[in-house]
Amino acid sequence: MTHKPLRLLPALFLTGAVALGACATAQSPATPAPAALASPAVVGQITEAEVLAAQQAWGKALVQISTDFETGGIDAAKATAEAVLDSAYGYNLGPVLFKPTLTTAPQTFRTTRDGALAYFVGHDADFPSDKGFALNRWRGFATENAAIFIDGDVAMSMGKVRLTNADGTVIEVDKTWGYKKDDAGNLRIVLHHSSLPYTPE
Repeated sequence: MTHKPLRLLPALFLTGAVALGACATAQSPATPAPAALASPAVVGQITEAEVLAAQQAWGKALVQISTDFETGGIDAAKATAEAVLDSAYGYNLGPVLFKPTLTTAPQTFRTTRDGALAYFVGHDADFPSDKGFALNRWRGFATENAAIFIDGDVAMSMGKVRLTNADGTVIEVDKTWGYKKDDAGNLRIVLHHSSLPYTPE
């Protein structure tokens, strides 16, 4: 079956640069332009709305990978997962601090793109324990943030994520995301920590 490219990914993940209005203010040649207008901290400022949008985009992408697997097989799911990693995660910026929910030593932490891809879709001999978390017939996604921290072009969020599969079963995980806005104005996930809620014996 021919897999159709996921056209929504750029709209889901690439937030775009912040638009700055042009200011036509007359100045004498000896007066420099205000530094704040050209400051990367201003251009790269992350908003809470962008963080919330990125969270929802991540959930929609997870569901998309799952449904693509059902309709197009592993090749379709892998193509979608690769597009998600390239548009949403910051592997182009350096190592991503990714600790998935269900990983064990010595492959607990996935700082490379290959490790993240294997976690999402499995089918990688270098990561034999990975079954493909994103292939579990996911149908719904919801977040409940405990708090969101924003400092310039870096933001972090922590809270609950609830995933619903095709059977109606809801899985709850504790999740922390860290974001950095890149030079193009796109929000990138640079930290992703997920774990099951602690249940005392």
